[in-house]
Amino acid sequence: MTFAFTRRITLALGLAACATAFLAPPASAQTVADIKKKGEITIGMLVDFPPYGTTNAQNQPDGYDADVARLLAKDCGVKANIVPVTGPNRIPFLLTNKVDVLVASLAITPERAKQVDFSTPYAAATVVLFGLKKENMATPADLKGKRVGVARASVQDVALTAIAPEGAEIRRFDDDASGMQALLSGQVDALGCSTTVAAQIAKRAPANTFENKFVLRQQQMGIVTRPGQTELMQALNDFVARNKANGELGKLYQKWLGTDFPTMTN
Repeated sequence: MTFAFTRRITLALGLAACATAFLAPPASAQTVADIKKKGEITIGMLVDFPPYGTTNAQNQPDGYDADVARLLAKDCGVKANIVPVTGPNRIPFLLTNKVDVLVASLAITPERAKQVDFSTPYAAATVVLFGLKKENMATPADLKGKRVGVARASVQDVALTAIAPEGAEIRRFDDDASGMQALLSGQVDALGCSTTVAAQIAKRAPANTFENKFVLRQQQMGIVTRPGQTELMQALNDFVARNKANGELGKLYQKWLGTDFPTMTN
């Protein structure tokens, strides 16, 4: 092995080590004091998941998550620096220190909890079976012989497929909008969808045509930090508890989702 070749290997290993160190989470936990000293909190947020995350006419972040992010910054006494993220890059942005926390409609799951830490839930996406009021569909067993629509490969598709009895006809559509139209036009008897979509359908249909039949799944969402940031996480949990108790989160829920703040187990 030549000296030049050995040198190249050593240099490559050194660069790889530097890159790994750069991408790794900080050794010391970030604190509320650090955020206050910086004067702002950098918050990652989805902008393509209305009404939780969207953009306004000025192309600025808006929606329930944006209002929660600004409320959090106000609570900390600092400026909110909201950084748009996508579903796939949310956690990488956090772990590589591009953002301080995520308020990004991230559902709390055991798999994700191996990578990041979650606060107590500040929101939930409740998925229901929404169907014709005249049809008896109080339990999964009642779906036998019924036509039920879902958005293909969605959370509701997975949840419904797991409980549908033999004889239930599951019709899969490209998206929620197509499923909504199918329910309104009578192509299906019920639709698996979020409560937000259900509220949109109810507005477009004659009164008392449809109703929530039962909950398919509830995805609870938490504010997210890098692992081990105990003091910051305690502050986030206090923030959620305080603003649930004083009704501020309830007001934002009514503003963006048109419903009361959901009852959650955590």
